[in-house]
Amino acid sequence: MTTPLFERDGDRLVATPLTAGPWDRDHAHGGATSALLAHELERVPSLVPMTAMRLTVELFRPLTRAPVQVRTQVLREGRRVQLVQALLVGDDGTQLSSATALRIRHADVDVPPANDELPSELVGGPDGLPRFTGNEIWPWGFFEVAELRVPDGELGPSSTAGWVRLTVPVVDDEPITALSRAAAAGDFGNGVSAPLPMDRYLFINPDLTVTIDRPPQDGWVGLAPRSIARPTGVGRTVTVLADRRGCIGTALQSLYVAVR
Repeated sequence: MTTPLFERDGDRLVATPLTAGPWDRDHAHGGATSALLAHELERVPSLVPMTAMRLTVELFRPLTRAPVQVRTQVLREGRRVQLVQALLVGDDGTQLSSATALRIRHADVDVPPANDELPSELVGGPDGLPRFTGNEIWPWGFFEVAELRVPDGELGPSSTAGWVRLTVPVVDDEPITALSRAAAAGDFGNGVSAPLPMDRYLFINPDLTVTIDRPPQDGWVGLAPRSIARPTGVGRTVTVLADRRGCIGTALQSLYVAVR
């Protein structure tokens, strides 16, 4: 079996080394954590077929490779709209992250075609773009299995677009959901459009909000992000999410900015 991002151990989950992020090799990338929470939220039953429209993740504390539990509950049940919550909790009861997902009933509605034109930065798709290989700043972990393709194969203040796809399952050999793919990709926004040099500054996102109105067509998620850092030590990244056909949603990250 292909090594996944997380492995089940009874009612607990254990992060594999493939989850490691750029800031600390013992801490999971926010995209890996967000993908896990999305995956577990998608397992929560609904009264009717539903589409997960919005995922909001709060990243309180780093996720290490210690066993954790994901506790889910329905906050608002309904046949039109459902709100579900997931809490990521350590063995000692410490809450590491939380997420809520808004689901809307799935139905066929006769409406005009949506205007979801592909952003100009993403025209041409991922084909032909070089893969980011981590370089000396990030030589391990999540980038190995979250295939990231960007112009010139490098990240930095001049980056304006990129494409991401997960190449391994999120949990064991279970299918990857559309919400997990969007969450994993959306968390790369601040890296793809890095507002500052990564070797001199931290610009960590303690949250992530993703909205999608249709699933990515072939697993690839395109990113057209814009980041800004303020001298007050905060910042933001706003990202348009797309696939080869056009826009599928957005991602928003708040940024904690500091000198390394």
